[in-house]
Amino acid sequence: MAGWRRVAGATAVLAAVLIAGGISCTSPAGGQIQQGVLRTVSVVTDYIVARVSAQSASERPMPSLAGAVEWLNSEPLSRESLRGKVVLVDFWTYECINCLHTLPYVNQWAKKYAKDGLVVIGVHTPEYAEEKIPANVRQQVRRLGIGYPVAVDSDYRIWHAFDNQFWPAHYLIDAKGQVRYSHFGEGAYAEQERLIQALLEEAKGTEPVGNPG
Repeated sequence: MAGWRRVAGATAVLAAVLIAGGISCTSPAGGQIQQGVLRTVSVVTDYIVARVSAQSASERPMPSLAGAVEWLNSEPLSRESLRGKVVLVDFWTYECINCLHTLPYVNQWAKKYAKDGLVVIGVHTPEYAEEKIPANVRQQVRRLGIGYPVAVDSDYRIWHAFDNQFWPAHYLIDAKGQVRYSHFGEGAYAEQERLIQALLEEAKGTEPVGNPG
């Protein structure tokens, strides 16, 4: 369920087994072999993450936001109520270090582009038992300074609606309610911000034109 984080972890375990299995770093040759193994692990891990992250979503209707056990910082939101807005949906959980690394960027985008029509929604889908407790999520949302809406998805209803498999995962939805992009894992922040800007600019052309005079 932890997706690429588990794959990366398994790769690191393999490296540890190889090193523990007799590769010594006390000799120059042993040290070179060990460094080579660790470099290979890094390359393989980066490749796996890059392959997963590169799978941008094919255009499809925004899935349902129904099923959250609670909404924080907002009344419950729906895909219908969000039509006309550019939406960033961020799947995260508060004990995921990779999620915590992405939060400053998500927070910044939420504040920077709110006036332009961006709505950021955090979907907190738990991995561990303590993360399923709404009171713990509320406490962490306050501690992390998250001011945008957060859906407490303890029953995985929104996670399954999006057919999501990773933490963190970002989905960008255009003003017509179509998923236009997804990114899994850390990174690609400049690319994501450029797409946010492009979708906001595109949304200006979809706004209904009022009757003159």
